[in-house]
Amino acid sequence: MTESPKRDFDSKVVLVTGGSRGIGKAIALEFANRGADIVFNYLRNHAAAEDCYQEIKSIGVNCLKVQAHLGEPDKIYNLFDQVDSKMGKLDVLINNAASGVQRQAHDLEPKHWDWTMNINARAPWICSVEASKLMIQGGSIVNISSEGSRKVLPYYLSVGTSKAALESLTRYLAVELAEQGINVNAVSGGYVETGALNSFPNKKNMVEAGKQTLAGRMITSEDLAKVTAFLCTKEAEMIRGQVIVVDGGVTLSADFPEIN
Repeated sequence: MTESPKRDFDSKVVLVTGGSRGIGKAIALEFANRGADIVFNYLRNHAAAEDCYQEIKSIGVNCLKVQAHLGEPDKIYNLFDQVDSKMGKLDVLINNAASGVQRQAHDLEPKHWDWTMNINARAPWICSVEASKLMIQGGSIVNISSEGSRKVLPYYLSVGTSKAALESLTRYLAVELAEQGINVNAVSGGYVETGALNSFPNKKNMVEAGKQTLAGRMITSEDLAKVTAFLCTKEAEMIRGQVIVVDGGVTLSADFPEIN
């Protein structure tokens, strides 16, 4: 007999940035299956956004999809205006949307740096401030980071430094938003085989490294989604400003696999 999913997010509204594909979609579906109404934004892929929208609606919850480029503050403000006007509140924000240019330091240009930082660090700051205005009865914010924030990975300079900034932002927001009853944490994922890996010249090596977990398998988007949802529950109330690593134990070993 299949166990019914928890409905611990009934009547809650959850916004997942970049929620139409990959890890973001898995997070959106996790919350939807637990009863939440979902809002997600996307950048260009209308087909993927529509597929995600229909899949969420089939679960039996409300869903709002908004095309919004989070590198542009005006688009972020418009996104939250729509959340306010169509949902009336917000309980959970998942800052998942990310982008970047996979090049080494001497191959990066200022525009690549600005693009990455604006989406991966500035946008979560603005989104969190705007979300706090709609979290009238408190809420939760989870920022999706990666192990490149702490470890040096090939071709990851711009993204890794932006994720380090995101983790620092997590700590500051955890303190500043606490008085509003808003809990802020981050989830740092190991290698997850999604479309995002296709932009890395060393994708094959990254996938092989990701398989060397203590669990004997590569982590999945669903693994990250479950931990993300947990951090937004009452049970996680005393976890504040932390970065929870979900990597299957890969980074525990001193002989962390070479991926050059």
